[in-house]
Amino acid sequence: MAEKQAKPERVEIGFGGGQVIATRLDAKQLADLRKAVEKGQGWHDLKTDDGDVAVDAAQVVFMRVAGGEHRIGFSQDG
Repeated sequence: MAEKQAKPERVEIGFGGGQVIATRLDAKQLADLRKAVEKGQGWHDLKTDDGDVAVDAAQVVFMRVAGGEHRIGFSQDG
């Protein structure tokens, strides 16, 4: 049975100087980035819909992953 691929999640990557990159990463890319940041050394390449991004893992101070779908308008609930 084929595995269903999860939709990429919206992730914000923050750096020590205050800059933030917002992109979408799948679960594997996010896990790989997290490991690179934990090691805190070297460059890590990300393949995104907007192109390739090289991140200096030693400069990352936070990663924020979106907590769910944002919806605009009226809900279907009673």
